Amino acid sequence: MEIEVLRPQDLSSASVARWSELQAGDIALDSPFLSPEWARAVERVQGEGARSIRVAVLKQDGREVGFFPARVGAYTAMPVGAPMCDYQGLIAEPGVQIDAKRLVEALGVHRLDFTSMLETQPSFASHARGRFLSYIVDVPGGYGAYEAERRAVGKSTLKDADKKRRKVEREVGEPVFQAFSRSRSDFDQLLTWKRAQLKATSQTDIFGTGWPLALLRRLFESREPNFGAALFTLHFGDRLAAVHLHIHGRKTVHGWIIAHDPELERYSPGILLFQDILRWMDDTPYCRLDLGPGDYRFKRDLANETLGVTHGFVGLPSAAAFARRAAYGVRRAAEALPLGRVSELPGKAMRRMDVWRGLS
Repeated sequence: MEIEVLRPQDLSSASVARWSELQAGDIALDSPFLSPEWARAVERVQGEGARSIRVAVLKQDGREVGFFPARVGAYTAMPVGAPMCDYQGLIAEPGVQIDAKRLVEALGVHRLDFTSMLETQPSFASHARGRFLSYIVDVPGGYGAYEAERRAVGKSTLKDADKKRRKVEREVGEPVFQAFSRSRSDFDQLLTWKRAQLKATSQTDIFGTGWPLALLRRLFESREPNFGAALFTLHFGDRLAAVHLHIHGRKTVHGWIIAHDPELERYSPGILLFQDILRWMDDTPYCRLDLGPGDYRFKRDLANETLGVTHGFVGLPSAAAFARRAAYGVRRAAEALPLGRVSELPGKAMRRMDVWRGLS
């Protein structure tokens, strides 16, 4: 197996087409975060510097059989677009495997960190240090079939949403849904609500300045049919109630940045908007709404599939690998203790540090 490392912008049109072909052959790889367009979009806003986007191209007998993108620094590599991306993985032909340490060597670093690796990736399975779930709504048969399936398993979320929709119409105004909205004011309101939410929950404001905001604006303005960010809005009468910016690929819409008017929370406008999106998908090429990771009740209630995602690292003998191994050791020891929220502190500290690293 040969490995060639290139910038995303330097990939030939044939290589980009091959990458897209490999994605199209496996619905689990259809995520826009695993696409060549994502790697190229992130490279455009981050540019060349101390940390740069690279793609390891796997070749067998001169034929391209796999692509692995990463953000590469002096000693470590991490997911492209972290902390803005939900998935990382090797996009390859079925059955293609490679020693993950060979990828680390090819990228020219001592350590590769992954925070959202698809569990189906055999090359990285032995390097995983933890697992969580991502939630997916698969609707190949359309909204009607999906709604009947939810009722059959005893989930009342959609029925409750219908009741709240009628209540909204009586008390506030008619719910008005818009897909692929180009409203700049609604886009700006989404960011305002989201930043307020991050501040209220003591989370890092990733939209304050720098490349994440530039990336959102670039993707919002995109007109590419198979990749970009779509703005979905829900108004109650003339009042904006909820707004979502979701990133999309060819068949998948991936839930990304969501927010709603906190004064209208009793009507669950975010759930109503998700319901509208699922209905709208009936007349589109999209058959999959990926709600992403995060153990929230609304995701568990809406999802009819789950996807395992792992975190961990691949390290060569080095100080960088030793430091990460030690951090995971402290985290594992703390999580084994019956100390409630105190046991979660090392893990939270690692995740916050990874967010800061990605934003730098």
